[in-house]
Amino acid sequence: MSQSGLDRGDVLGAPYAQSIARPATIHVCSACGHEESRWAGQCSACGEWNTLVEEVRRHGQRAARAGAAIPGSTGALTPVPLGEVAAAAHARLQTGIGELDGVLGGGLVPGSLVLIGGAPGIGKSTLTTMALAHLTAAGRRTLYVSAEESAAQIRLRAQRLTGGTPLAIPVIAETDLGAVLATLESVRPEVCVIDSVQTLHSAELSSAAGSVGQVREVAGEILRVAKARGICVLLVGHVTKDGALAGPRVLEHLVDCVLQFEGERERTYRTVRAIKNRFGSTNEAGVFEMRDHGLVEVLDASAMFVSEATRAPGSVVLCAMQGSRPLLVEVQALVSPSELEPPRRVAAGFDRNRLALVLAVLGRHGGIGLGTADVFVNVVGGIRADEPGADLAVALAVASAARGVAMTSPAGRPLACFGELGLTGELRSVAHGDRRIAEATKFGLAPALSPDSHRTVREALAAALGGRQRSPRVAA
Repeated sequence: MSQSGLDRGDVLGAPYAQSIARPATIHVCSACGHEESRWAGQCSACGEWNTLVEEVRRHGQRAARAGAAIPGSTGALTPVPLGEVAAAAHARLQTGIGELDGVLGGGLVPGSLVLIGGAPGIGKSTLTTMALAHLTAAGRRTLYVSAEESAAQIRLRAQRLTGGTPLAIPVIAETDLGAVLATLESVRPEVCVIDSVQTLHSAELSSAAGSVGQVREVAGEILRVAKARGICVLLVGHVTKDGALAGPRVLEHLVDCVLQFEGERERTYRTVRAIKNRFGSTNEAGVFEMRDHGLVEVLDASAMFVSEATRAPGSVVLCAMQGSRPLLVEVQALVSPSELEPPRRVAAGFDRNRLALVLAVLGRHGGIGLGTADVFVNVVGGIRADEPGADLAVALAVASAARGVAMTSPAGRPLACFGELGLTGELRSVAHGDRRIAEATKFGLAPALSPDSHRTVREALAAALGGRQRSPRVAA
């Protein structure tokens, strides 16, 4: 047989043939799972655009996708009844920050991955540095991995923090994933902060840091080391313009806990809430205040917000729930004649689509039409009121601004309220009504308008306005 009739791998050897047939990386369609050896703009299998993501080729990867048996597998397993499964209690590590520990469900769990997301400058690095400082002071082995800032920049931030021993935190500034994993294997910290997961880079992938393939590979390798060595890793993540965590959705599925750090850079108050927690509840939230020396826990946020509440037209107090904690926050509204078509609907701290629903119910069932007026709604303090129980507060604030009449309680205090608006104008009950009323009573804001005291939005408006005439300066 001539050499031309032989396979090229037979001539140059098996290693050459394997290198050609099995490249180090592949591109997998995130929509249908089809594999390609090279990147393309469109998947040849399903026709979707920009869905091919680079991945590291693993041994047995193609066989696993095809449903074939993987060589070296142990075969079928024996199912065990849940009643016979041993459920060991997780020994948690206290961060020394009560609000953060409460959101986590009692502290950090060894071997877990916690993803902390938030807007730039919101205080994610400050919070994680403070947590490491308290853990270091308690004698825990810690490590701070910075892929965004230099070690000198981290020290400058740590110098202004109080509590714990921030300058004793071991730190490395590195973007290479291999070096970070080697350091974790060598140092074996109990708690490690990686700031941020989108800036680490794996040399096995040719794509840039922050791409879907890179983020997935980085998170997967960190997860492997964390579970094997019992290291609790806090991953700091970026967010998009819409406030969602940047990167692939699989990142949120990989980690054990996802914390959302909310607030506005221009305001001092911040809220930390858990949107996923495998070791605790997702109904908890922590409130912080940003000061010059770091984040300070706000143990009684209601007192602070009530003291700042005004008694002017367009202001009411919402009895909200932040997780399992009742919280009194001020809701303000401004209504003015519009020079635009259609008029503006602007909301800060409240869903804009929900605002449109509230205005429609007010016009149809409350007798307050605002079709030619601009409406602005703001939840004071940078707090987000995403729950349905905020509907009544927004409706009353808007009605108060439109009528030009201040809404106050019989004792002359700011009016407190809560409740969900139905499309037929009824007030619907919301969770933890008794706790909301108790919080309002604690600060002298009783009685609070609620679905228990009024059945419809028209009844609530009549009770709040008390038959007072509207101001002629404001167009309804």
